[in-house]
Amino acid sequence: MKFPRIMLAGLHSGCGKTTVTCALMKALKDRGMDVAPFKCGPDYIDPMFHRFVTGNISANLDSIFADQKTLTWILTSHGEKRDIGVMEGVMGYYDGQGVTTAGSAWDVAVKTKTPVILIARPSGTALSLAAMLKGYLTFKQPSMIAGVILNGIREGMYSFYRGMIEEQLDIPVLGFLPEEREVTLHSRHLGLVTAQELSDLSKKIERMGEMASATLDMDRILSIAKEAAELQTDPPERIRQILSDRRSGEGLRLAVARDPAFSFYYEDNLALLAALGVNCIPFSPMADEKLPEDIHGLYIGGGYPEIYAKQLSKNRSMRACIRKAVSEDNIPTIAECGGYMYLGRTLKDREGQQWAMCGSLPCDSEMTSKLGPFGYVEVELEKDCVLGKAGNRFIAHEFHYSRMRGEGNDLHMAKGNGKTWTGGHTSENLYGAYPHLYFYGAPELAAAFVGRMAEWKERKERSDR
Repeated sequence: MKFPRIMLAGLHSGCGKTTVTCALMKALKDRGMDVAPFKCGPDYIDPMFHRFVTGNISANLDSIFADQKTLTWILTSHGEKRDIGVMEGVMGYYDGQGVTTAGSAWDVAVKTKTPVILIARPSGTALSLAAMLKGYLTFKQPSMIAGVILNGIREGMYSFYRGMIEEQLDIPVLGFLPEEREVTLHSRHLGLVTAQELSDLSKKIERMGEMASATLDMDRILSIAKEAAELQTDPPERIRQILSDRRSGEGLRLAVARDPAFSFYYEDNLALLAALGVNCIPFSPMADEKLPEDIHGLYIGGGYPEIYAKQLSKNRSMRACIRKAVSEDNIPTIAECGGYMYLGRTLKDREGQQWAMCGSLPCDSEMTSKLGPFGYVEVELEKDCVLGKAGNRFIAHEFHYSRMRGEGNDLHMAKGNGKTWTGGHTSENLYGAYPHLYFYGAPELAAAFVGRMAEWKERKERSDR
């Protein structure tokens, strides 16, 4: 499949990858192009901005979770009906797991044969910028780097930097974005403030698009994207086997928590469930009085429950409804990270205020100033549960500034550096734990969950007769 695409990657974190990526996406959309957005690595927030800009779901391309064939399949399946793909990198270009390039933006670029445009913020440098760029061009081969965009500089300085770089290096400079406070995307402890929290986001995005159209070499960027190599489109065998039973979830309704408190989802997790026939029904634990009618499963992802703890706690009817569904009706449930905290008895926020939560699990969470276990973990099921049989292993990802009192020990976790620990609460119908699941990396988890939902639905229908 011939699919025009580029990746925007940064010299380092904080160089403005998301701002430049969103600006370029908007400029392409303003040209009438249908943009397929992608995000490298295990990120939930940046894809929300991509979707806001393009109107299309942003898929994660993560080479720790997925092998090369899976990456290529995700890329082509999301891009086959689009005009162009735009990927946003992760961290610095070569930054991967530990001190390796595994999982880095470079790793994804090589495995998906995607040309890369580096984003550089020149502040505080002159000729040293050329030296740094030369290092990026030569550090690994192939570098995949096809151009540079300068971010956060005045128009008057652009010709200086462009002339210097193009004189010293065989690489084109493809424009710049000026520093403009009105379009800055602000951050908090888990990353950027989410798209749905910014009331003026439409105005910011409009301005970003105008800036990109005026100051980026759009024609040359498109030319680079069109030079991307052809890709194979066949799905990997593990996913093909799962998708061969496309009707396994037919008639099943899954309630999915989606509001400002719970918005951290890998969209492809929901897409795989939908491909199996499951109808995903959104609801708000903050605003709705009860769960959707006639559901057969519950999925509460991560997010910021600590920021919205008061609203979640005040919604007593929803908390009671979820407690009954999980603790009494034993509805098949996945609760990741923030959702795990919500199922506990209490949550203590950053100000030390304690709020009542659902009480479905015998544990209490509290916010900390220190990042908890961070990064990819290998998870092993200690007993049979909603995700499969005891002994099953899969890769997941943790990222949280909280800890759990009364943490379970139903999961065994291990990091690549040798550290191990236990945690989480699981049962025949429950996965409640900090690690976020990624179904395309372990499609059997999705199949097991859908199977549990189908069994639960059948039992309920028998009991209702």
